[in-house]
Amino acid sequence: MPFLRTSLLSVEPVGVLQSLDELFALAHAMEQEAAKRYDALAEDMRGQGKDDLAEVFMRLAAAEREHVDSVTRWSQLRRGKSPDPALVRWEAPEPLDPDLTAEVKTSRLMTPYRALAMAVRNEERAFAFWSYLAAYSHDPEIKSASEAMAREELGHVATLRKERRRAYHHEQGRNSPEASPTGPSHVDAQRLELRMVAGLTDLEQRLSGPAAGRARQIRLETTEMAEAAADLGRFPIASERRDLLDIAEVLADGYLDGADRADDPDRVHALQLLAERAISRLAWLRSLTSDQPSRSGPP
Repeated sequence: MPFLRTSLLSVEPVGVLQSLDELFALAHAMEQEAAKRYDALAEDMRGQGKDDLAEVFMRLAAAEREHVDSVTRWSQLRRGKSPDPALVRWEAPEPLDPDLTAEVKTSRLMTPYRALAMAVRNEERAFAFWSYLAAYSHDPEIKSASEAMAREELGHVATLRKERRRAYHHEQGRNSPEASPTGPSHVDAQRLELRMVAGLTDLEQRLSGPAAGRARQIRLETTEMAEAAADLGRFPIASERRDLLDIAEVLADGYLDGADRADDPDRVHALQLLAERAISRLAWLRSLTSDQPSRSGPP
């Protein structure tokens, strides 16, 4: 079974891309549809008198329209023309998870934090989609472009996770657990990374084919991350007892939060590099599970 057929990407694409023109057309269509869906949610929230949520979805829609423009510019640069909608041969994955979208419309408990959490999940689904196409493409040029799209989606994930964390802090009126003072009840990032190495070793033994190879690659990267993570973060000791996916999310958020707070340029750079790798690792781990989104973070 392909390693990216998952809860993030529940249905495999029915084929591979045949040209860069087709890639740009598909990317353009996906970003346009996401913008349309966010606009609709903003309108729904406005109709319900939930102006704070309407504002969140308006910002998300605007960001997706910027992505549309970015794909258009890339197509014009590489192919000398704008994306052609007629080249979209098969249905792309839903840009927004239908269940989460329904929850936004009906839940009385929906908050900006939870809305942004949905947006994070959606960008991770897009990452899984482009990663799948990159992994199974036979054309080096299309593979490279698909990998570039996947990296773009990871950048979107990082941005949204920062906004989600700020929304949580605003709603709770306090700092996140990762920012709490250090003490006997805390462990450092290196210790959590080593816990990840052990978990990935077990995971690798249970997988086969491309998934096992990817698990090995991520395990080796995590070993490198553990060396780089000494003294770069402090986390509640309870984090160490969570499962692999939860620890991966705690680390990704912790590195992003640390980069936001750090003053020293070298420390900021180190944390940003760790955050980028941690987010990629988290998205891949989520691609292997059919569970609901991690419960390690704020509710």
